[in-house]
Amino acid sequence: MPYLAAVGPSDGLARAGEERLAGEESVRGAVRSERRKEILRQRREELGLSQEDVAARLRISVRAYGNWERGLVKEWTDRKLLALAEALEMSERQCFWLFRVMVDRDPPPTWRAAEENRLPEDPAQRDYLCDYAALMEAVPYPSFLVDHRWDVALTNSAFDRLFQSVRPHPTALPDDNFLRFVLFHPDAAAVLEDHEPAWCVPLLAQFATALAASPDDEGLRSIRQEVARDPFMEAAYRYGVPHWLTAHGSEAAEQDGAVRSVRHPDPHGGLVRCRMVAESSRMLEAMGLTRITLVLSAPQGVPAGPVRGGAGVENRPQARLRAVPPLGD
Repeated sequence: MPYLAAVGPSDGLARAGEERLAGEESVRGAVRSERRKEILRQRREELGLSQEDVAARLRISVRAYGNWERGLVKEWTDRKLLALAEALEMSERQCFWLFRVMVDRDPPPTWRAAEENRLPEDPAQRDYLCDYAALMEAVPYPSFLVDHRWDVALTNSAFDRLFQSVRPHPTALPDDNFLRFVLFHPDAAAVLEDHEPAWCVPLLAQFATALAASPDDEGLRSIRQEVARDPFMEAAYRYGVPHWLTAHGSEAAEQDGAVRSVRHPDPHGGLVRCRMVAESSRMLEAMGLTRITLVLSAPQGVPAGPVRGGAGVENRPQARLRAVPPLGD
C-alpha cells in the first residue's frame, strides 16, 4: 500500500519489517554456523586426520579442538585461524575462504601459505616440475597434473579459464582435487556437460579401481566416506557403476581417449567437444603424477557413445543420477 514519503510506513509495518529482517538474519546465522563446522571437519577428513592428530599439530587438547570443530569458540582470533590453516595444510586460497567463512574478512597481509606442500622433496624433481609447468602453459588446451587421489599438482592458464566461474568450496575446487570437484561441487554441472553419466559415473568407476588397489590410502578412504554420506552418490557407487560397466564395458571408464563435452565460459566457446588425453613421462611416473589434457574442438554438440545428450543444467533431474537404475531394477 502506498504511503507518503514524509510520513513513512506505519509503526506496525516497521515492526513487521524488523521482525522479518531478524528472522532472515537468524537463518543466515544458522547457515553460517553449519558452514563453519563443515569446513574444518571436511578438510580434516580430506587429509585423513583424526581430531587427535589435528589437536597434536595445534598443541592443544583433543577436547579443545573438538570444541573448535563444533563451533564452540567465543572468538576466532587471527592466531587461531592461522594456526588452523597451518595444521590443516591449507593453501593461500583455502586460508582466504577460511577467514571469510569464520570471521567474514580477509586474512592478515602477513599470511603466506606454504604452496609447496604438494611438491616433491627431491630437488631434481622440483626443477623438472618447474620446467614442466612452462611446457603446460604453452599448450592452448586445459591441462593439469593429478596423482592417484586426483589431488591436483599443477594447472595451466587454459584450465583456470575453463573453471573461472566456479565458486569457492572448502574441499572440492577443481585445482585442489578434481574427483571431489566432479562429485561434490554444486557448480560442476555448469561446466561439465551431461555431468552425471559422462563425468560422475566414469570417475566413480576409476575411483573404485584406485580404492581397491590402495584400500588403506587415507585420502581415498576420506573420499569414500564422503560418497557414503551422500545417498545419491552412494547409490551411484554401489549400484550405478556396476550397471554402467556391464552396459558399456570397462574401457568406457578409461580417461585416455574419452570424448565428452564441456561448457566454456568464453562467450565464443559455449558447448564444446572435449577429448581427454592422459599421459605420463618417466619423471612424472616416479612422482606418481599423470597429465590430463582436455583437447577442445569447435562446438559439435554432445558426442555419441556412452555420453548421452542431456538437458541444460536447470532442467536436469535432481532426484538421482540418471545413469543409476532404480534399486528395484
